[in-house]
Amino acid sequence: MADHSRQVFCRPHRWHVQEAGTGETLLLIHGAGGATQSWRDIFAILSATHHVIAVDLPGQGFTQSGAQQRFGLSPMAQDLTALCQSQGWEPGHIVGHSAGAAIALEMSERMRPNRVTGINAALSNFKGVAGFLFPLLAKALAMTPLTASVFSRTTSAETVHRLIKGTGSTLDPNAEAHYLRLMRDTAHVDATLSMMAQWDLDPLLAKLPQITTPTHLITGANDGAVPPHTSADAVDRMPNARLTALADLGHLAHEEDPARIAAIITAQ
Repeated sequence: MADHSRQVFCRPHRWHVQEAGTGETLLLIHGAGGATQSWRDIFAILSATHHVIAVDLPGQGFTQSGAQQRFGLSPMAQDLTALCQSQGWEPGHIVGHSAGAAIALEMSERMRPNRVTGINAALSNFKGVAGFLFPLLAKALAMTPLTASVFSRTTSAETVHRLIKGTGSTLDPNAEAHYLRLMRDTAHVDATLSMMAQWDLDPLLAKLPQITTPTHLITGANDGAVPPHTSADAVDRMPNARLTALADLGHLAHEEDPARIAAIITAQ
């Protein structure tokens, strides 16, 4: 995918963009802590028949942040929309993984795509005690300058392997090596923590019943990060949404079986 990479400045960020193919425009949005590398295999499949754009979120991957206070859901959707408009992109289909699915839905009101697909969409807040502690912990971590550097220095290949296994997915060593490089990047970790600290899903969740964009949510039954019922609950609240459940995949379903996920995306 490196052959398709370039940097684009659109206020306030210098974005890392990967673009290839012709046809209907597909915009791919990764989840928190990931980057365009998570689309590397599915990108090649989709770009054979579509115009495909993958973007690193602000501060993550190779995108250089110009405003760290704009890492929340609504500001990122606004800034991604501005990027698309500046480049003349009109995505007919926005595909988001995990938190990227929330961004895709938030963007749908601005970009008016023909459809949205969410892969293991993170469309619920943490419950119970975790719901109270997690946002506070994330904010505390994001405000501690040494947190990201300490995490990056101490992260090992074994740490990454355990984290990925915890998502219910199994990736090959090459894929795990991509995540290790990301987790050893202090700026990437810091941006991910800031995104967690600024994340507020409540406004989006409140308006799910008003989102009429055709939406397809795909879940992996083995997902250890976002419970599959999260997508089922969202589909029940949306007027034009449907669900596909896959029995043998985890949170990183599009990396585990890119051909199957690509076939589902393009069959819509």
